Amino acid sequence: MSTEPTTPTPDAGSAPRTRRLLLLAAGGAVALALSVLAFGDVGENLVYYWSPSELHEAGPEAVGASIRLGGLVEEGSVNRSADGLTLEFTVTDGQSQVDVRTTAVPPAMFREGIGVVLEGTMREDGRFDTARLMVKHDNEYQAPYAEDQRSMEELIESMQFDA
Repeated sequence: MSTEPTTPTPDAGSAPRTRRLLLLAAGGAVALALSVLAFGDVGENLVYYWSPSELHEAGPEAVGASIRLGGLVEEGSVNRSADGLTLEFTVTDGQSQVDVRTTAVPPAMFREGIGVVLEGTMREDGRFDTARLMVKHDNEYQAPYAEDQRSMEELIESMQFDA
């Protein structure tokens, strides 16, 4: 027997296990960091819009503040100025109405009865002035109605060449 001290030999299976744990911990840290970056400021970046009822409830506090207003364009309320540069209409939520004035060019889909979101300020006289007008619309495609089918077929025929 030898009297020399022996050094303990590392367990042959511990090196791969340690490496696996380190990789797992590093992967978890990266996933956590990416989650914080992706979802950490979501609440701060959300911008809510006020309904006409909420705007009226706010009263004088809303005057002069930068506000995003949302609602429906009331039927029969759209008026363009003689020079075509100013557009006036009423936005409603079914309970309250707000008169709106804008010099912004309205989107092509703008019409009475459509949902809109406006960014602007409330004046003391109760009118909402906006320079940004956005239309809310459904992103789902709807096929033409059956009564429109004949006109669609005529359109397709008119586009074909006679050979």
